[in-house]
Amino acid sequence: MPPTAADPATLLRARWIETPLGTMLALAGEGGLLVLEFVERAGLERELQRVRRKVGGTVVPGEHPVLQAVEEQLRRYYEGTLRTFEVPLDLRGSEFERAVWQALLRIPCGETRSYAQIAAEVGAPGSARAVGRANGANPVAVIVPCHRVVRADGSLCGYGGGVWRKQRLLELERASAPSGAGKLFW
Repeated sequence: MPPTAADPATLLRARWIETPLGTMLALAGEGGLLVLEFVERAGLERELQRVRRKVGGTVVPGEHPVLQAVEEQLRRYYEGTLRTFEVPLDLRGSEFERAVWQALLRIPCGETRSYAQIAAEVGAPGSARAVGRANGANPVAVIVPCHRVVRADGSLCGYGGGVWRKQRLLELERASAPSGAGKLFW
């Protein structure tokens, strides 16, 4: 039987996006942005396999309105002129992971929260480690701001893109925050 063309609804479009902190891979489908990661992140291939399995689509390079919006909004973010992203997201994860990711989206730009604070916010006090795992499973870096989560003492720790990037992202946000609005622990 000859191969058939893939159903356009199951095609996941991918694009490389250059940023001041390195190249990122963005992946979007009909539901929105599925992945935005720095390309040298350990586990990126595993993450892509997980997304393909959950969505059931085929990844191909190409154009997509969501990818165009991501690239433009990232440019403005790194310029310090955009503080809130407005990109449709298609976050696939467990109920707990999605609750954590939604809590991350509520952290204002220029502020941080501890893992314990996020655990309490999602109704699971005492589960800071589980929040850390959900944070690490976040497939949409920068836009779902897992970089805004720090240890209880305010120190920086774990970030899939590297702790140095976490620090740079927080510095960028602090510099672009309205006077006195930033609430950084470190």
